[in-house]
Amino acid sequence: MKCNREILKLYAVTDRAWSDKKTLICQIEEALSGGVTCVQLREKNLSDEKFLEKALEVKKICQGYNVPFIVNDNVKVACECNADGIHVGQGDMVACKVREKIGSGMILGVSVQTVEEAIKAWNDGADYLGVGAVFSTYTKLDAVNVSSKTLETICKAVPIPVVAIGGITKENIYELKGTGVDGVALVSAIFAKDDITTECRKLLEISEKCFY
Repeated sequence: MKCNREILKLYAVTDRAWSDKKTLICQIEEALSGGVTCVQLREKNLSDEKFLEKALEVKKICQGYNVPFIVNDNVKVACECNADGIHVGQGDMVACKVREKIGSGMILGVSVQTVEEAIKAWNDGADYLGVGAVFSTYTKLDAVNVSSKTLETICKAVPIPVVAIGGITKENIYELKGTGVDGVALVSAIFAKDDITTECRKLLEISEKCFY
């Protein structure tokens, strides 16, 4: 699957912290029904075997909606389940090594916080960048905030799509308008909601108004 800016409009990143009332699969299905344009499965505490099992399940659901399925960090699982893509951070396997392992057919996303990291990720084969945290976030306590100016500079420095992440809500998305980002990646703003489908419809409408 090819990477384009449209798949970043409303990018859902899973977090089991919010799946106490509903199963993660149920939440993902609701998000897809609400119009999310990409789903990233983030599982930091599962064995490779359990991760792969869950990845295959989520991939099947995403295929039903023709939405790209991205695996976070675990290159082995991404390759074994033939995911549409893999997303890695600065502390994970370096992008050029990931590209060697996944080949040219899989989408590669890389988290960055500086212009230098952005340019390096692009040169190493990244198809898109995740930049953040653009706002303070409780989802990832060690995240360093990225200023609006830096975000804008990163968007101008690379020719690949950029998605903003970190502390984004439907109330503050508007503050990202004009920065050059192609969409928003959300965790709690999606998965912490009781009515995920309705919330995603609202978020998608806002994203399209801001960035398209």
